[in-house]
Amino acid sequence: MSGAAVVAAVMAVASPVLGLATILVWLGLPAEWAPTKTVSPQSAVVFTFPAVGAFLLYHRPRLNMAWLMCSGGLAAGISDVSSALMFRAAAGGELALAGWLRVPTQLGWAVCGLALTMVLPLYSPDGRLPSPRWRPALWLGCLSITAATVHNLFRMTPPREGYPYPEVIPSPLGIPALAPYMESVNVVGWAGIYTAMALSALSLLTRMRRADPATRRQIGWPLFAFAGYIVFLVLAAIWPVFMWPAIVWAAAIPFAVAFSVMRYRLYGIDTVVSRALVAAGLVIVVSAVYFGAGALSGLVVSGYDQVAGITAALFAGAFFQPLRRALQRVVDLLLYGAVGDPGVLAGRLTQAVRRGDPAEALTSVVSVLRDGLAVEGVAVEVADGEPRYVESGRVGPAAREVPLVWHGTRVGRLLVGPPGPRRFPAAHNERVLATLTPYAADVAHAVRMAADLQRSRERILTAREEERRRLRRDLHDGLGQTLSAMAMTINMARLSLKSSPEAADELLRELHTGMGAVTSDIRELVYGLRPPALDDLGLAGAIRDLAGRSSSGVEVEVEIGGDLSDLPAAVEVAVYRIVQEALTNIRRHAGASRATIAVHREDGVLRMLIGDDGRGLPESHRAGVGLGSMRERAAELGGICVVTGEPGAGTRVEVALPLTSTPPVIIR
Repeated sequence: MSGAAVVAAVMAVASPVLGLATILVWLGLPAEWAPTKTVSPQSAVVFTFPAVGAFLLYHRPRLNMAWLMCSGGLAAGISDVSSALMFRAAAGGELALAGWLRVPTQLGWAVCGLALTMVLPLYSPDGRLPSPRWRPALWLGCLSITAATVHNLFRMTPPREGYPYPEVIPSPLGIPALAPYMESVNVVGWAGIYTAMALSALSLLTRMRRADPATRRQIGWPLFAFAGYIVFLVLAAIWPVFMWPAIVWAAAIPFAVAFSVMRYRLYGIDTVVSRALVAAGLVIVVSAVYFGAGALSGLVVSGYDQVAGITAALFAGAFFQPLRRALQRVVDLLLYGAVGDPGVLAGRLTQAVRRGDPAEALTSVVSVLRDGLAVEGVAVEVADGEPRYVESGRVGPAAREVPLVWHGTRVGRLLVGPPGPRRFPAAHNERVLATLTPYAADVAHAVRMAADLQRSRERILTAREEERRRLRRDLHDGLGQTLSAMAMTINMARLSLKSSPEAADELLRELHTGMGAVTSDIRELVYGLRPPALDDLGLAGAIRDLAGRSSSGVEVEVEIGGDLSDLPAAVEVAVYRIVQEALTNIRRHAGASRATIAVHREDGVLRMLIGDDGRGLPESHRAGVGLGSMRERAAELGGICVVTGEPGAGTRVEVALPLTSTPPVIIR
């Protein structure tokens, strides 16, 4: 351990020991010699400043601010214990010794006040003055402390009349020649002390205005601590009840300075300020509402104190949550401006989303999120979307990832970059994210749906063109060639009809056979466009026909509910093909002995269930072409198709297709 660390450790131990000794001496004083106030902000300084200063010196031995904290805390301990011993000596009749103990009391107070309330804030957080122009503030503090110390040390012994203690403690260093000026010196000294303290806090504010974002956050801690202490100290001089908040605040100052100096994992000062302001506003307003409602209820229902209390509590509780939200909006507006208000950001986002398509809306979402979070970059990555990735600014390699969830389904992720240049880093990020992330998830889902729609259109177009190509090939290569051959056969039969009737008859027989083949080819083409069973038997009959033509080892039961006679043609074909594919899978893969087909028409929807008692789906099941085609047929009509089945428990195909009164749109 270095010499500096040893000295700091000794000071950190000695100061609280002096503080505890002070408490014991105060407790042992006779009642007539006990002062009315034995605790002050200086008492808190003894226990916290040296300990935190020693901690900082352990990590940074040359940090002058840490030496100020240790020396100021030790001086406070010397001052407190000397003051207590002064009264102890006076109570024991040793008035001369008590008078001389006033000297270390005042000197310790002077060193503590100068080091901790003036020099320390001037040198925070980097151990240097903001600029040479702040040296007069340092000189003012030194002169003011010196003036107050001169008054306390060299004033004359006070008169006996009106003295609050049994005996007068003499002033051994009193100078009669200065007696006429002592009161003026005291007034000037304390005026200078308060001015120097205010200037020290102002120096931190000046640093903050000119600093980069990280340093602003760093300076915010000591600024918040010193400013709060000064406010409570001034209030305590007017209303003594504020002395205890000043004591607590003084004890917290070294921790604020430590957070500032140790920049690693620095806490967000704006969060502390925001919550403190909101909590204070809630306490004040809710208390006023409670007592006001209680007083009014007491007047209205006099003699029913319990009713008045319950009424006041209910009235105050009704105000709590709306008031908290209102106060939070006001504080966000004060700390971050209009751009930091999640409600304003949500309004901007809503307007931006309304003006463009999903892709443009996603770009607007990224821009608004970047402004609202005050970060260097924001990006949104959409799963299976187009565009798949949109970025504003630069998120960097260590971006924070926030999942985008739409109705329980993850549709993408939000990437948030490091804090950008703004007065405070956005400690309200969680509120902004909680407000805007659902909007981002909605837009990401819309981007996915738009991409799915585009892909669906492309598949429909591709399928249409492939079907046209197949029809052209079948007509040209199959039916066309057959008809050409039949035409040649007819010509040959005409030529040989008179000269060789037997040959003509043979040719006509071949022509009749060819016409049967043509009829079969035409039937195949028609069947490929639309199953003839739908026109011949209707949908219900066609389903029963499929069930009857299934494997002989599987008993298929068909249940039809509702009128299926006036369904749209596309719905009929989709239902027929899905049933056909499901029965094929049962026959080939299920190993079932029994299957059920249930089709029910309800209000605006056609529901279908196909189940079997087979082996079910394996644990590592992957959808093949057949299952994929069933889902695609349902999705093309705006419906859903769900295939489930536990191993050994059979398979279930559940389909729901919407039925609308409007005719289907045909894409050509």
